[in-house]
Amino acid sequence: MSRILGFLAINRSTGAALVMVVLMGMGEKMSERFLPVYLMAIGGSLWSVGFLNGMDNLLSALYSLPGGILSHRIGPKGALVFFSLWAVFGYLLVIWLGTWWGVLLGAVFFISWTAVTLPAMMDLIGQSVPKSKRVMGVSMHSLVRRIPMALGPIIGGYLISHMGEVAGIRTALGAAAVMGVLSVGFLWRMVPPESQTDRGQMGVRESLSLIRGDLRMLLVSDVLIRFAEQIPYPFVVLWAMSRGVSAVQFGVLTAIEMAVAVLVYVPVAAMADKYGKKPFVLMTFCFFTAFPLMLPFCRGFWPFALAFVVRGLKEFGEPTRKALIMDLAPDEAKGSAFGAYYLMRDVVVSIAAFLSPALFALSPVVNFAVAGAFGALGTVWFALRGRDVVVP
Repeated sequence: MSRILGFLAINRSTGAALVMVVLMGMGEKMSERFLPVYLMAIGGSLWSVGFLNGMDNLLSALYSLPGGILSHRIGPKGALVFFSLWAVFGYLLVIWLGTWWGVLLGAVFFISWTAVTLPAMMDLIGQSVPKSKRVMGVSMHSLVRRIPMALGPIIGGYLISHMGEVAGIRTALGAAAVMGVLSVGFLWRMVPPESQTDRGQMGVRESLSLIRGDLRMLLVSDVLIRFAEQIPYPFVVLWAMSRGVSAVQFGVLTAIEMAVAVLVYVPVAAMADKYGKKPFVLMTFCFFTAFPLMLPFCRGFWPFALAFVVRGLKEFGEPTRKALIMDLAPDEAKGSAFGAYYLMRDVVVSIAAFLSPALFALSPVVNFAVAGAFGALGTVWFALRGRDVVVP
């Protein structure tokens, strides 16, 4: 068992972090997916639902940097505890206030837990596992995240169907708060105190200045690749259902994507840790590029199924890319660098989300072609300018 855990980069610290990912993620997905239903049930409007969605996207981008700065200042263990209790407070606030505006206020605390804790998670993995196992450590984080993503909405839907929209979602929020407290207690007990060392002060300007050299080259290619992802993202379901795919079949397509992603995480991580990261990140960028270019040729379930296999393979080197960020970031400020990287990437990529409806209105094929062009540009840029890191 110890050899298996060692191969999977699971130790006391990373194991506790994975337990937190499952518990906090389960609470997040049990309630978050149904918050629009809850808003409407307690008197909110469509505008409140739209504002909640916009707030989620904005906070996911803006929270990355403070998440990284706090991880740098008090250590990843302290940052994870703080942000998890921060989320628990948000759940309790929504239950206590019981109003539509209370949902929006409480959501400020919990709706972007994954984004605000990602730098601390990566910082903890970077500290807790050898450099030669970083890709595997990040891959296990990515894999385990899929558990609450799959089970959370099912449990939340069960509560709503048996207790009603208001009582069911409040019960889910209460369960999320309880699981949050349990995860904090487990992490606090399991992660050694050494992970809490104070590494000095790091502000916004200092964090942003860390994105330089090879890390900046990776960021440029990553932004272009995310343009390829986000330009067609909200319209894929509309395109598929207009080309002979039913709603149930589209759910199956999503399951196919998730299954493919889960299957490739561990073997790719083992190879990337051994042979280098750049080839696997480059293959990931190729899959990002291929997916939108396949969509115009899809009609009916099975062609879309093949496209969604490719979409699942875009996770081929995603953990590898995160590990490469850690390798390229300064040893003394990996959390801050990770947060700054994601802030800069997601703010720029949000431009694609705003412009994508205009492209789709012009023509779905134009939307997909533009996305593929950005993907090809990002792939070529990384092939020419991206740096590899091989750990002996």
